[in-house]
Amino acid sequence: MKFSKLSQLILVSSIGLLVATLLTACGLSTIDYVFVASSAGAGTSNFGQIDTYAADAESGALRTARAAVSTNGVNPVAMVVDSAYSNIYVANAGSNSIVHFVLGLDGQLTAKESVTLSTTPVSMAVNAADTYLYVVSGTSSATLTVYPLASGVIGTAAAPVPLRVPGFTGDTIVPTAVNVLVNNAAVFVTAYDKSAYNPGCTPAPACASSTANPGWIFGFSVGSSGALTAVTGSPWQAGIKPNAIASDPTQQTTPRYLYVTDYASNQLIAYTIMGGNTLSYLTNGPFKTGNEPSSIVIDPRGKFIYLTDELDSAVLVYSIDMATGSPTATVSVAGSLSNPTESQPVAIVVDPALGRFVYTANYLGNSVSGFRLDPTSGALTATQSSPYPTDSKPTAVVAIPHGNHATQSVGP
Repeated sequence: MKFSKLSQLILVSSIGLLVATLLTACGLSTIDYVFVASSAGAGTSNFGQIDTYAADAESGALRTARAAVSTNGVNPVAMVVDSAYSNIYVANAGSNSIVHFVLGLDGQLTAKESVTLSTTPVSMAVNAADTYLYVVSGTSSATLTVYPLASGVIGTAAAPVPLRVPGFTGDTIVPTAVNVLVNNAAVFVTAYDKSAYNPGCTPAPACASSTANPGWIFGFSVGSSGALTAVTGSPWQAGIKPNAIASDPTQQTTPRYLYVTDYASNQLIAYTIMGGNTLSYLTNGPFKTGNEPSSIVIDPRGKFIYLTDELDSAVLVYSIDMATGSPTATVSVAGSLSNPTESQPVAIVVDPALGRFVYTANYLGNSVSGFRLDPTSGALTATQSSPYPTDSKPTAVVAIPHGNHATQSVGP
C-alpha cells in the first residue's frame, strides 16, 4: 500500500512537472526579432537566405520564428534596418543589388522594390530620420551613393560620390564600411588604398605601387537637401585596413566619438568628432584588439563597445569613458578578455529593445552566437543553448524590437 501511494505521488509530481514545462514553453516572451542573412542559401537559385529568429525576453535564447526567405539576390554581404524598425535593406554583392523588405509586426519579411548598382555593394547605413540610404560600393573604384527614402521606398539616387585620396588619385581605393551620425549631420566611410596595401603581393610591401597611407576615413557633411560636402581635413589616416565603423549613438545634437577597427593592425582607432564634423585622434590610442577585428557595435546606452575578432573567433568588450571617449577592455565573467563564438564572426548586433543581448553571425560556424550583457560592467555571458544554427555562411545580422519593448529605457 505504501508503494502504491509513493507511485501515485511520483506520477502526480511528474505530471505537474510536465505541465509546468509546457506552460513555461508556451509563456516564452519575444523581445526582439533577429534576422541573419546567409551568403549561400539552399535551393537551385543560389540566392541568399534570411533566417528569422525570436529572442526570448528572459534568457536571450533564439528560436526559429518564421521560414527563411530569399534575399532576391546572390551573396548578401550587408543588412541595415531603419530607425522606425519597419524596413530592412539587403545588399547582394553577387548581383550588385539592394533589395528593400517591409517588416511585419509578426516578423514577416515581404520583398518590395530593388535597385541595381554599377559596382559591387559593400556596406550600408540609414540615417536616423529615415530619409536617406547610404551605400558604399566598388572593388577597384570606391563610391558613395545616396538614395532618398520615402516611407521606406528607395528613390532615385543622386550621382555617386567618388572616394579618392588627394595626391594619389590614381590609386585603387576599396571601401569597407559606412556610418551616419545619429544627428544626421555627417557620413563617414572607411576604405583602404589597395595600391599602398597589397597583402597578397609577394614580397610585400615592396610590390606596393603607391607611397600613400593605406587606411583612410572619408567624411561628408549632409546639407538640408541631402547633398554631401567633403569635411575639411577629409580624408583622415586610419591605420592600414580599417574595416568597420561605429559612432556615439546617444548624443542627438553633437555626437562625440567615432571608432574604427583596423583589421590588419589588430587595433581599435578612436576619434573625437569636433566642430564642423572634423575628426581628431584620441591621444591615448589606438587600442589593442584581438586578431583580425571585423565588426563593431556600440550598445544603445553609449557605454560599451562590442567587436568581433575573426581569427580568434571571439567578442571583445570595451567600456567607454563617457568624459574622454577612451575605451578600456573589459574582462569577461570567466576572467578572460575574450568571449568565444563559433568560427569567424563577421557581424555583430546589440538587441535594440532593452540593450541586454548581443548576437554575432559566424561565417564559418554557420551559426549565431548569443550573449547576455551586464548593464553595469558590459561583461558577456553566453545565452542558453548558444550557438544557434543558420543557413550556410552567414554574413550579416540585424535586430528589431518586438511589441512595446521598443519603448523601454535604453538611455545612458
